[in-house]
Amino acid sequence: MTTIVLVHGLWSDGSCWSETITELQALGHAPVAAQLPLETMEHDIATVRRTLSTVDGPVLLVGWSYGGAVITNAARGQDKVQALSYIAAFMPDEGESVSDIAHRRPGSVLPEPLRITEDGHSYIDRPSYGTVIAADAPTGRTALASAVQKFARLGIDGSPSGKPAWRDLPSYYLVASDDRVLPAATQHELASRAGAETAEWATGHGPMFARPTELAAYLDGITKEL
Repeated sequence: MTTIVLVHGLWSDGSCWSETITELQALGHAPVAAQLPLETMEHDIATVRRTLSTVDGPVLLVGWSYGGAVITNAARGQDKVQALSYIAAFMPDEGESVSDIAHRRPGSVLPEPLRITEDGHSYIDRPSYGTVIAADAPTGRTALASAVQKFARLGIDGSPSGKPAWRDLPSYYLVASDDRVLPAATQHELASRAGAETAEWATGHGPMFARPTELAAYLDGITKEL
């Protein structure tokens, strides 16, 4: 069976996938979630490759938000990765950064709810986390995600991408039409540029919080196509 490796975004950790993992396990999968340090893009890419080294192929590599930029680079040269799945994710081309994509068009509520620590890390204002990331999710779930969010080093979103793995691998893109972080129009543009098979849901930036059962079924469906 295809192994599903899940990669989280900024201001989150691997626990964002917890309900989706439970649902995938019920479908017979043994998914694994990487835990990104969020200090540099290079470290995050290395972390995903380290995680890939611990699982058997074939692999469906899944990236949410900033995690999409990470998998775009981490999958290069990894023969066991058979396909990429982008969940409301950044999908950069060579030389392009997450920041470049984020500033492509208006519509994001960021950076207004961001808070900066004295040592140069960012986080989302905790009371605002749910409305920013997943307004359609249960408040208890986003409150938990807010409480465990990881701090992201300032400037991590400015790292230019290398040659994108999506040029050589089948790619799937789930557009979140109610996204308040990455405008849906930008998501469609990225998916179209990459020739990704695209689905669209009426949900916020974090469907793993709002629709974990459906997200697991969606990922399971992709593995059946591989």
